[in-house]
Order: sequence, then C-alpha cells, then structure tokens
Amino acid sequence: MSRIGRLPIPIPPGVEVSLDGNRITVTGPRGRLERELSPELRVAQEDGTLRVERPSDSKRARELHGLTRTLVANMVIGVTEGYRKGLEITGVGYRAQLVGQKLQLNLGYSHPVEIEPPAGIAFEIETPVRLAVVGIDKELVGHIAARVRSSRKPEPYKGKGVRYAGEQVRRKAGKAGKIGGKK
Repeated sequence: MSRIGRLPIPIPPGVEVSLDGNRITVTGPRGRLERELSPELRVAQEDGTLRVERPSDSKRARELHGLTRTLVANMVIGVTEGYRKGLEITGVGYRAQLVGQKLQLNLGYSHPVEIEPPAGIAFEIETPVRLAVVGIDKELVGHIAARVRSSRKPEPYKGKGVRYAGEQVRRKAGKAGKIGGKK
C-alpha cells in the first residue's frame, strides 16, 4: 500500500470539490482548478475529506496511487493558499521590472528579455534583483519559474544569472595560469 496514497486529503472550509467520472474540479477562494485523473484510480469524497482509492492492485495503479493523491492535494492547497516560487538575479546591471503584466529582464544581452505570463500566473517584483512567480497551479508556477531561470542560467565561474531563491551554484576555479615561463 502506498504510504502517501492512503493519506486522506482534508477539504478546508470554503473549498468545493466536484467529481465527474475521471474529472475532478476544485473551487476555492483563489480560483478554480480542473484535472483529468487516470481511470485506474477512484477519488471518493467522505465527510470533509478526499480519499484516493485503487480498485485493482495492478502495477500501473500502484504507480499512480501516490502521484494522484499528491496532485489532488496540490489542487486543494493551490485554491486556498496559492504557490510562490522565488527567483534571484545576480550580475552587474542585471535586473527585472514589470511592464504592464509582462516581465522584462535585462540580463546582459543586447536586448531585454520579455516573458508574458499565462492565465493564472502573476509576477511580483520585490527588488530589481528579487522576483517571484505566483499562481494557484503548482505545476504551472514551477514551469514558468524554470522558463525565467532558463533565460540566463547561473554560470559556474562568477555565478551570474537567474537562480531560484536559496539555490546553491557550484563554483569552479578559473584558469590556473602557467607556473614557469617560456625560455
């Protein structure tokens, strides 16, 4: 039995869950999320909790049990609290700013990099070198944060670039130089 999959998911007050076959819809104070679940599993709603059950003990159902429970739990957390992924920019002259809804990044290229947020995602600028991706869908927040980071990944020599908040970048030593000289 999956240790994660068998845990019940509490439904907080103000959150509505509707089940329609393999489709689950979670509505809360921050918005609404929908997801198509695997037909090998069932989600049951019992007095204020959700439980993911697997009717068969097939290998595929066992593989998806914990994953499905985590996906449904992330939907419930997303519509109540939301998700936030912090990013830091390191480098001389590197900065971020909002232009309307778009995120504009100056990262040492000859042009500014502009990123348009999809529906349900917002950018927050704390300082010109600290920003956050905010939304209710954990998967989408992580995807957009990875897209922002990929616009200039941190390099290992000086550490310049965009990194996740708290990310440790492995640093390399530069050129060692010659010990002797030509004779």
